[in-house]
Amino acid sequence: MRRVLVKLCGLNSEAAVEAALAAGADALGFVLSPSPRQVTLAEAGRLLARVPRGVETVAVFARATRAELEHALELSFDALQAEHDVELPDLSPERFFLPVHRDHPALDQLRLPTPFPHSATSSLRGALVLDGPEGGGRGLPADPGRAARLARRTRLVLAGGLTPDNVAARIRAVRPLAVDASSGLERARGSKDPGLIAAFVRAVRAAEAELEPHTDPTRP
Repeated sequence: MRRVLVKLCGLNSEAAVEAALAAGADALGFVLSPSPRQVTLAEAGRLLARVPRGVETVAVFARATRAELEHALELSFDALQAEHDVELPDLSPERFFLPVHRDHPALDQLRLPTPFPHSATSSLRGALVLDGPEGGGRGLPADPGRAARLARRTRLVLAGGLTPDNVAARIRAVRPLAVDASSGLERARGSKDPGLIAAFVRAVRAAEAELEPHTDPTRP
């Protein structure tokens, strides 16, 4: 059995953070760009204070300026997540960038960057996010065949339309390093449901039992 990391995104309340931690999420994402799930930097700071060491925290943007990304680094985020072609600020060795690619046939020819030399399976470092064709928060899935091919080439975080009901099947089809859910865990737009959060993580952990031991595609 190999572990599939769980990233829960769009958390915007203390209750949502507590539910994610109680369920056993490996990474938490906080949206800092316009969205029904957006939090301010001040709100993000208060929520980050509730996250223990060992759980990665991610500042999530769609399009973002270098200045916006720099402001996020004023807080204790472990990573910045944004569209893959944004202009990045300088990152300290303790922090990393999580690039987002929208699903598109051209991804089969995507030139992948040189991987981090020591990418741990317990971290999202060195991974990329594959989202649906229209981007985050839309609940639209990526093509499973294309996602599976990409997962064989790199450390893939699978996003887009994941719910407690479909995540196990998507894990079996794609074999990603991690899964990333947001809108599929909401009772109303922008409001997370603790029951759906718990059910999602349980479904991921159940699916793990069917997977072979992990072979990291970024290692020789």
